Amino acid sequence: MPYTPNKPQPPETPEQLRARIPGWGVDLDPKDRPSVPRERFDPGATGAHWEFPERQPETVPRERSVEHQFLTPVFGTSAPLKWCSGRIRRMAYRLGEDRAARWLILLGADRVDAWENHLASFITLRPDNPVTQTGVTSEFNHHGVSSRVGQQRADVRHHWMDPIIVAGPWVVGAGAAIALGLKAAARFRNR
Repeated sequence: MPYTPNKPQPPETPEQLRARIPGWGVDLDPKDRPSVPRERFDPGATGAHWEFPERQPETVPRERSVEHQFLTPVFGTSAPLKWCSGRIRRMAYRLGEDRAARWLILLGADRVDAWENHLASFITLRPDNPVTQTGVTSEFNHHGVSSRVGQQRADVRHHWMDPIIVAGPWVVGAGAAIALGLKAAARFRNR
């Protein structure tokens, strides 16, 4: 456990790990570590006066990895899980960190969270502006095309899908709003 002074014993011995995983333990010898001699185990020098740090009170249930026995002693509270994206993230945290599904679900939850906040901005006095806040105007003012063409940039491959990912939901949302407005207007005229 990283927050206790005692170094945990691995479930397998170094010899077993070295036999099973090629290259395991290449830095086991302190002479091979660039941080030696600065790296040393001296709990007294750190000023730590506990066996286990005082735990931060968990006033709101926090997500935690299934690999950990319990929530870390200190954790962030500035961005609590909320709405649909929070439920999706809680579902992802039920999976192990080695599962690709966990990270894909978390990526999807980030997209859902972005759209939740876009929609929430419409009930504020300063709604999101996709034209100015996505940086699309810099494409025309700061050499957007010339910085990509002939520069051998690795990110050029996904440029074709960037407008679809960024602007697509806005276009679909605007189209749905216009369709709903026209339908409401037609219904109002037919009364």
